[in-house]
Amino acid sequence: MKHGPIALIDDGMPVVALTPRDASYERMMNTVEEVRARDGRIVALAHEGDREIGARAWRVMTVPAAAELLSPILMAVPLQLLAYHVAVRLGRDVDQPRNLAKSVTVE
Repeated sequence: MKHGPIALIDDGMPVVALTPRDASYERMMNTVEEVRARDGRIVALAHEGDREIGARAWRVMTVPAAAELLSPILMAVPLQLLAYHVAVRLGRDVDQPRNLAKSVTVE
């Protein structure tokens, strides 16, 4: 969040925050507060029942609470779906993303 990314925050740019209840939770909550202080809109991905992030975020998507090592796997699915639906709403071709061939086929 330091330097460049923080300068991009405004009320028109949603910020996706991953806030699982793990060792990084307090640090992420501090980052969420930095975004809020700059009028950013927070879309949080959190564990079910997390009322603290619910009070601070514009929107909250939830995943079931799980062991710390499983949380990244559980959070990957809604992030992929979010990326897909945002791309569709923006009219992007999700079946042939631009510049994919250059990065995938180079050996």
